[in-house]
Amino acid sequence: MDSQYFNVSDRRPRVPWVGAGLFFSVGFRPFFLAAGAWSAIALAVWVCMLNGAFILPTRFTPIAWHIHEMLFGFVMATVAGFLLTAIPNWTGRPPVRGWTLGLLAGFWSLGRVACLLSGLGPAWWSIAADMTFPAALLVVVAREVVAARNWRNLPIVLPVALFGIANLLMHLEAASIAVPPDLGWRLGLAAPLILISAIGGRIVPAFTRNWLAGRGNRSALRIPTGHGWVDRAALGVLHAGLIAWTFFPAAGPLGYLLIAGGALNFLRLARWQGAASAAEPLLLILHVGYGWLALGVALLGVSLLVPAVPLPAAIHALTAGAIATMTLAVMTRATLGHTGRSLMASRSTVVIYMLITLAALTRIGAAWASAAFMPLLVWSALCWIAAFGLFSVVYGRMLLTPRLERGAT
Repeated sequence: MDSQYFNVSDRRPRVPWVGAGLFFSVGFRPFFLAAGAWSAIALAVWVCMLNGAFILPTRFTPIAWHIHEMLFGFVMATVAGFLLTAIPNWTGRPPVRGWTLGLLAGFWSLGRVACLLSGLGPAWWSIAADMTFPAALLVVVAREVVAARNWRNLPIVLPVALFGIANLLMHLEAASIAVPPDLGWRLGLAAPLILISAIGGRIVPAFTRNWLAGRGNRSALRIPTGHGWVDRAALGVLHAGLIAWTFFPAAGPLGYLLIAGGALNFLRLARWQGAASAAEPLLLILHVGYGWLALGVALLGVSLLVPAVPLPAAIHALTAGAIATMTLAVMTRATLGHTGRSLMASRSTVVIYMLITLAALTRIGAAWASAAFMPLLVWSALCWIAAFGLFSVVYGRMLLTPRLERGAT
């Protein structure tokens, strides 16, 4: 059962949630919808900026705005939706809802507007406006974990804090304040990758194990192995490599550490029996997303050692590959489960997964094919926009309507 991670009732007992009450009844509703819609909109805006269609009144350069909004708009919304939905199951406390959840969503929206219009006023006002969301999210997550004395999950607070620091660094750099160049986006990239490796190690083998058991497969050869030394080594090497690269991006010897991290995480993934889950795309896509993480980290290491391997190829294997795929995998699965629907991928869901895979492959290809860079970039963007746009349409209806009385959870 997915309940260990996602089964939080989105209705208060004996209270008929309607309208805004329903929408702000549990974290996945506002933040998954915001993440899907903003991801598609922001990328469309950036492509138009890149082609000179218009100029935004922002302090960020077009590429910096694109990076910032993908990391601190889209990814942070997804992280918030996941954590605010999962933490109640980890802590036993009621979910954050109502005006508190609405205020968090309002802070996120304020940040998006502030970044769009940051060039119209002094830097401090846009920085202050955009920092309200990561600061408030950090306080809420820490409060829930500490209040429940759920010390096992206290480390989850660290990536949330890193997000906030990374966001601030990007703002300071855009305001021409002396900070290490590009440190903000590298730290902002490392934070969700650390989360994916940690949370993925819980949910991917657990969901696979439960699915296989539900189909009557209890063979030890096909059941994902439990957490052991391979997992600890994979996480330790991966996290050390990512953090070191964040601060020393040109240090060649780190390439070996990152390649080792990628290899260990491939080994970790192989122990989760992903091939046995190929019949259910909703489960298989989680394995694919984690595979992108291992590949991207290894490719990042190779790029430090082999000049012919472009850094953007590794970065987009981690972003368009690992982050986007895992984001859609978690958002689709959690939305289906929480809204009372069967945990089975529909045709539209399979199309979403295919589109984001094509977006990742095409964007990585663009990094290698300089002659066809712009056409491939545009095709990648169109696939990305279609994937998240389709998610927003198909799953938006589920996020905006009451939970079904029947269906698997």
